[in-house]
Amino acid sequence: MPRAKFQTLTEQMFYILLCLKNECYGMDILDKVPAMTNGRVNVGSGTLYNLLEQFMEEGFITETKVEGRRRSYLITKKGKEMLDKECERLTAQLADYNSIFGEGDL
Repeated sequence: MPRAKFQTLTEQMFYILLCLKNECYGMDILDKVPAMTNGRVNVGSGTLYNLLEQFMEEGFITETKVEGRRRSYLITKKGKEMLDKECERLTAQLADYNSIFGEGDL
């Protein structure tokens, strides 16, 4: 059975939503994600614009400005709730890891 859409977020999805705490253009996101992750996570432009469209369809983000081809976006309350839910999931995973391996365990 396939996983429900947006039940969990990929790293790229997570960081795109994180970038949109403050209004920014798509090109800004392409620069911000690698900067905030020290180059660990990159988002290609095709992936970015596909996800932005899907996020708008789901109501996770809103388009705030359109200047020719430049569009800016901002996370919505629903998007922030999704981001919070993902943070809780990741925190629970980390807690599970720590309970199994703890500090200093091999």
